[in-house]
Amino acid sequence: MFPDISRAIQEIALLLVPVLMGVTFHEVAHGYVANWLGDPTPKMAGRLTFNPIKHLDAFGALAFLLTRMIGWAKPVPVNPRYFRDPARGMMLVALAGPAMNVLLAVGFSLVIRLVEYAAMGVMPGTTAYSILEPLLYICAAGVQVNLALAFFNLLPIPPLDGSNVLAAFLPPQLADRYMELGRWGFFVLLLLAVTGILGRLILPVVSYFTHLLL
Repeated sequence: MFPDISRAIQEIALLLVPVLMGVTFHEVAHGYVANWLGDPTPKMAGRLTFNPIKHLDAFGALAFLLTRMIGWAKPVPVNPRYFRDPARGMMLVALAGPAMNVLLAVGFSLVIRLVEYAAMGVMPGTTAYSILEPLLYICAAGVQVNLALAFFNLLPIPPLDGSNVLAAFLPPQLADRYMELGRWGFFVLLLLAVTGILGRLILPVVSYFTHLLL
């Protein structure tokens, strides 16, 4: 029992930085793209900040730490009426979050390369080794976490980001009806997670790109 608890604490410690960065940068990317397209709502709501406290949803963060697949933050408020083309604007805002997570995954993989280079010749048991080894694990977790966040959010299930991407290609009336399904989105995702379907959809893709980057 106690080894299991100790291992869980270690895993959470390793995931903490990648999860905080992944969620925060994801939401900030939404906000900055919306602001760039002319919507001042995210800025007025104080969401153009890298302070994770402004973006975190406690239950969403806990869900991701427990499932490694389902997670969410406080949605950045966006008003598409400020956009010249609302459907296209919402699509760009939606894509910004997953794109940022992919960039973070690439960034973590580059840090791994640098750390591995710096660790050449470092002997186990030394202070340098005790610092570099956990840093490698954190960066490896950063690659997996951010890829998981990116591909999870790209699923075309309202209210995930992928739904706004798909809605941009649908006729307006059909898009509105499709986005109304968002009220049931959490239950759909929960059902997919419990039945293992969500894992079969996401994990192979995450594993493939993790292998590619690492």
